[in-house]
Amino acid sequence: MREFQKTSHAIATQLRDVFEATPLQRNAHLSEAYGAEIYLKREDLSPVRSYKIRGAFNAMTKAIAAKGEPPLFVCASAGNHAQGVAFMCKYLGVKGRIFMPVTTPDQKILKTRVFGGDLIEIVLIGDFFDETLHAAQAYCAEQSAVFLPPFDAQDVIEGQSTVADEIAEQLGALPDLIVLPVGGGGLSAGVTSYYRNEVSYCFVEPAGGACLAAAFEAGHPTKLAKVDTFVDGAAVAQIGQTTYDILKEFKDQQHLSISEDRLCTTLIEMLNIEGVVLEPAGALAVDALKDLKGDIKGKTVVCITSGGNFDFERLPEVKERAQRYSGLKKYFILRMPQRPGALRDFLGFLGPHDDITRFEYLKKSARNFGTVLIGIETDDEQNFKRLNAQAEAIGFQMRDITDDEVLASFLV
Repeated sequence: MREFQKTSHAIATQLRDVFEATPLQRNAHLSEAYGAEIYLKREDLSPVRSYKIRGAFNAMTKAIAAKGEPPLFVCASAGNHAQGVAFMCKYLGVKGRIFMPVTTPDQKILKTRVFGGDLIEIVLIGDFFDETLHAAQAYCAEQSAVFLPPFDAQDVIEGQSTVADEIAEQLGALPDLIVLPVGGGGLSAGVTSYYRNEVSYCFVEPAGGACLAAAFEAGHPTKLAKVDTFVDGAAVAQIGQTTYDILKEFKDQQHLSISEDRLCTTLIEMLNIEGVVLEPAGALAVDALKDLKGDIKGKTVVCITSGGNFDFERLPEVKERAQRYSGLKKYFILRMPQRPGALRDFLGFLGPHDDITRFEYLKKSARNFGTVLIGIETDDEQNFKRLNAQAEAIGFQMRDITDDEVLASFLV
C-alpha cells in the first residue's frame, strides 16, 4: 500500500468514531439503463449530507494537535463546507466563526446553526462570496485564528480521500471508472491521489462553472469571468492551486461539462424513480452517464453522489428547467387577430395533454392584432409542431421565446 493510501486509511479509521462509512450501493435502475455495473457512493447520506465533513475533520484535528490546544476555527461558506465545519466544532468541542453571504437562504443558515449549536457564531457579511471570503480571512489575520479552506489545502484533500478508501474496502476490487464531480477540486484531488493510475476517471463540472476545464486550457488556475450559481455546490470561479497541481496529471482523462438544465432532468429522475434526494452538485456524476453510455457497457462504474442538501423550495424551478430542456414546456409570444372568437380558435387546437401554464393577453384597440404571452406544457414535444402548424394555417404567429435567455427571464 502506498504512503498516501496508508494516510487515507488511518484518517478513515479515525472517522469511524464520528460516523459510519457512507454506503456504496449498486443501483439497479442505472445499471440496467446503461448495461453496466453502476454503483453510487452515497455521500449525500453523511451526517451533514455531503462529503465536506471529511476534510473538516482532518484539517481541524491536525490543527488542534499541532497547536496543543483548541484554536478558534474560521471558514467562509454558504453551504456544505459551513455545515461540515459547524458539525465538527460541536463534535470536537471547539469554537468556530462561520462567515456566510448576506444572501444565504435561511434554510442553510438554520442547518449550520443546528449542527454547531452554541459553539459557533455565524456572521452574515457581503452580497457575494468573494466579499465574504475576504472578511473571513481578514478576521483570521486579526485574531490569529485558523482558517479552514473548503478545498485548497493538503489536509482537506487527505480528508476527502477517505471516500476512495471506503470505496476500495466496500467494492473489494478496482472499479473500471470513477465519475467525479468537480467544484474546487478537493474531492477529485483526494480520490485521484488515492487510486493514482490504477483506475480511469471522468471529471464532471457544471457548464456554468467549468473552472477545471479553464485551467487545463490555460495551463494554470484561471478565474472564470462569470459563474452560474445554480449548481451551488460546484459553482467555483477558480480551481485551487493545490488541487490543480494534483489534477493536471490526469488532464488526458475524460472531462465533461454538464448543462444545468439537463442536470435538472437527472434530479427529477432520481427523486421520482429512486426516491434519492440530491442537490445539483450531487447529481453531476449520475447525469454524466448520459454522455458515457457508449463507453461503459459491461464495466464497473462508481459515481460519487457528493451531496444531498436540496432546498425543496427550489423544486418548482428544477421541474421547470427539466421540462424546458426535454422540450415538454415552452413559452411563446402569440400574435393573433383581434376579432371575436380568435382566442377560442387557438384554444381549440390544444390537444388533451396540452396544458396552459401561463397566459397574459394585452388587447390594444388601435391595432388589428393582439399579443399573448403563453406557456404550454405537454407530454410529447412533437405536440408543439402540430400546434404551431395549425396556428400558422389560420394566420396566427407563434414566436418561441423558451431559449431566449434575456426575454424569457424577464417575462417568465
